[in-house]
Amino acid sequence: MSDQRFIPLRKSTIIEQCSSLYNESLLNDKEGGLTNRALFFRVNKLIESLFHHQFHEQLERLKSAYAPFDLMSDTVTIEKYTQQDLLLLQSQLAIGFERILQAANYEKITPEDLEDALQQTSLFKVKLHVQFEDFDEVVFYRRGEQEKTETLVKWFGLKKLPITFTNFEKVAVYIKFKDKDYFDSQKRDLSHITPGSTIIKLFQNVPKADLEMLFPNSEVRMRTIDKAIIGGSAVIGGTIMLVTKLGGSLILLAALFSYWLGFSDKEVTIGKTELIGLAVAFGVLGGFIFKEWGKFKNRKMKFMKSLTENLYFKNLDNNAGVFHHVIDAAEEEECKEAILAYHFLLQAKEGLTVEELDQAIETWLSTSFDVHINFEIDDALNKLQQLGIVEQKGNRFTALPLREANALLVSRWDDIFN
Repeated sequence: MSDQRFIPLRKSTIIEQCSSLYNESLLNDKEGGLTNRALFFRVNKLIESLFHHQFHEQLERLKSAYAPFDLMSDTVTIEKYTQQDLLLLQSQLAIGFERILQAANYEKITPEDLEDALQQTSLFKVKLHVQFEDFDEVVFYRRGEQEKTETLVKWFGLKKLPITFTNFEKVAVYIKFKDKDYFDSQKRDLSHITPGSTIIKLFQNVPKADLEMLFPNSEVRMRTIDKAIIGGSAVIGGTIMLVTKLGGSLILLAALFSYWLGFSDKEVTIGKTELIGLAVAFGVLGGFIFKEWGKFKNRKMKFMKSLTENLYFKNLDNNAGVFHHVIDAAEEEECKEAILAYHFLLQAKEGLTVEELDQAIETWLSTSFDVHINFEIDDALNKLQQLGIVEQKGNRFTALPLREANALLVSRWDDIFN
């Protein structure tokens, strides 16, 4: 069984599949003319609405905690925050964001996993350098881990090499930079860094080996093979140039230096022709050096373009916008877990133990959709107990009938606005 908690199915798909077991012809609520199937849809809609209200409140709290750190905000800040206020809000932000990511079934990437990822070879052939000393806090979360295989083209298309790698469908990044005193002490360029700021980003389809490209201070560095290619080209080209174009000038300079240093008694006379020849030689040498430096810069720009393109297509959202994305995912996951647990308990007249319910849901997902996950059974039951639509007797859980659950959830919804 996979250790992944994320259910890679749409909520509507799960509800539709579960609803097929409820007979349209059996009236459960004769007064209202509602069938079991209609009541099932209504109960699910009430569960969704109650969760939506709860997560909307969490979204507002996250936005308030992040407000003084949001560099992309288009609203005017009138509050005056003390240093103590900022520290408290930073703590609330970190705790609240982690809680939401847990609800959305994201897994925290441990420092060991991150270090292992940084040691692996990048799939898009770019070597990156990250100055970890710039950060006060670095936390990565991922969801949807898969093994993928792609074909790398090498030797100008003559060789194709299949490679298998670990891919994360979603990666959330939470990074806090150190304060200005640190960067001043390091005499660092702050044109791309805001000291003390908090960066929150969300990416998709990120290979584990390329996690370093998600850091905001990543710098492109030349790989050893790239240095060898450029260096080898420069040595060969330089040797040919020296022999074919600068041979005469080098002989003249060698004779001149030998005479000046006392190694030769033969006087060397440099006339107008020799001066022009030397000037041309130095011009050719300067042009060669400039050309090789241009090759180096162009190759580095090619790598930076590759990095930029990867980030452009992988970036989903930034800063406060990430909250909306993750909150929606958390709400979706919580609803799917609660609906599945309630549905399977409703089918079991004698109730189910925690282990039986967990096994029933995981088996159904596996056989019906070929989805293998570690279902969060404890979390699902806790949510249903908070809603009041399941009962526990001993070690067995039973679900409230649809009609009773519908009335109870309607009452809970009304109480929100009372």
